[in-house]
Amino acid sequence: MSEFERRAQVLDAKDVLAKQRELFALDDGVVYLDGNSLGALPRHVPARMADVITREWGELRIRSWEESGWWTAPERIGDRIAPLVGAAPGQVVVGDSTSVNVFKALVGAVRLADEGRDEIVVDATTFPTDGYIAESAARLTGSRLVAVAPGDVPAAVGPRTAAALVNHVDYRTGRLHDLPGVTAAVRAAGALAVWDLCHSAGALPVDLDAHGVDLAVGCTYKYLNGGPGAPAYLYVAERHQRRFDSPLPGWNSHADPFAMTPGYAAAEGALRGRVGTPDILSMLALEAALDVWDGVSVDTVRVKSLALTDFFLECVGAYVPEGRVACVTPRAHAERGSQVSLSCPDAPAVMKELVARGVVGDLRRPDVLRFGFTPLYVGFADAERAARVLAEVLG
Repeated sequence: MSEFERRAQVLDAKDVLAKQRELFALDDGVVYLDGNSLGALPRHVPARMADVITREWGELRIRSWEESGWWTAPERIGDRIAPLVGAAPGQVVVGDSTSVNVFKALVGAVRLADEGRDEIVVDATTFPTDGYIAESAARLTGSRLVAVAPGDVPAAVGPRTAAALVNHVDYRTGRLHDLPGVTAAVRAAGALAVWDLCHSAGALPVDLDAHGVDLAVGCTYKYLNGGPGAPAYLYVAERHQRRFDSPLPGWNSHADPFAMTPGYAAAEGALRGRVGTPDILSMLALEAALDVWDGVSVDTVRVKSLALTDFFLECVGAYVPEGRVACVTPRAHAERGSQVSLSCPDAPAVMKELVARGVVGDLRRPDVLRFGFTPLYVGFADAERAARVLAEVLG
């Protein structure tokens, strides 16, 4: 047994989150490091979904909108996500995809901005869809789109800026951006800060309320383990809810949905973020999946995340032949999310072989190997084995 294998055993024995791993359906002999794309299945979710399908849908049918709580699911589940992103109740609503919620948030932010503000600042390194949505939102609102590096956002915002859209963690590199500092700079310029939390929520503290974020969006199928295509969520700070004007008003966000009136009157609070009929099956799978967070502190998750990624990088440095990979994820804790990205010239072939050997990460073409560390179910022995197998593949 190597020094690193012994250290992994000691660290796993001290892991206060070790019990959480038992709540997930994980294959023996497989190291799953792709939870930053699709979280693992919590063991109890299939039984919950069987009940939803056979009893709530199969027996109660239409009655389940009231008797099973389907109608209130978007805000109820939103309130369960709220503590994970540092939000008070009543500010998060679940539904639709991340892309749709980015559109709602960005157009809504421009409509909230003061008259004469006709620029949208966007993270130039953003996930492509966010950029596409930002372009569309700019056309719709008659705004000029200004793309800058995330670190340059504070200098780019000014008297004409309506809103700034930034990713909290870069999906390629795992770099963590300065949410408190950027938000403060955007708001000091009189604009609204809109954050994409897809690669941070459930992996590290976000603290939306404490840092004065205006609007935020995020997915639930990564670190929140909600399942493939699970509905996303929209955060609208309470101070903005009365004036929030969604570009997608639907009957579900109407003040009196069943009145079926031709004129639209928006509901109060975060309900304005609803649009059409909720996707109940995937929404209730998400609600069940969130049970794994009961009694878990996001701060504890962050401590383990940093320890895991530190240990993995140390193992890579010791095991992998020099010059075969280069780390593109920042080493500094304040600049790192919960993934490690390694640049490798033959990345596609390397990742294919890693998966064949039971180490599941993913690839960002042309040359980035991504390894996502989900602290609820990834252990230190997993990190050591992943680095050791990587070295064997590259050897």
